[in-house]
Amino acid sequence: MKNPPEGWPRISSAVFYEDAAAAIEWLTRAFGFKVQLKVEGEGGQLVLGGGLVMAGQAGLTPDRTYLKSPRAVDGANTQSLAVYVDDADAHCQRAAGTDIIVEPATQDYGEGYWADRSYQAPGP
Repeated sequence: MKNPPEGWPRISSAVFYEDAAAAIEWLTRAFGFKVQLKVEGEGGQLVLGGGLVMAGQAGLTPDRTYLKSPRAVDGANTQSLAVYVDDADAHCQRAAGTDIIVEPATQDYGEGYWADRSYQAPGP
């Protein structure tokens, strides 16, 4: 067995799209992800702030019919990602032109925890 490259996180999430290449372009343009690895026709691995997200191609092979995009399930949320950034307001502003379903707001999780600002945007 071979370990992941040095510095890669030990856990990541995969999101499947009908057009992974278009999703990768959207994620990099709208939210500032950087492409770490891209496999033509399959998807790729994107990084932001030390986190890793895999954007995969739904329905790539018959043995992977269980991997569906949100569009394949009537737009249902098939994955929820929390991406921590230094300035949620500036990050949201960068995503101008993308549907923002929850505007930036402060969430206070109570004494002993933390408070942060967050917003929500659906995938393409």
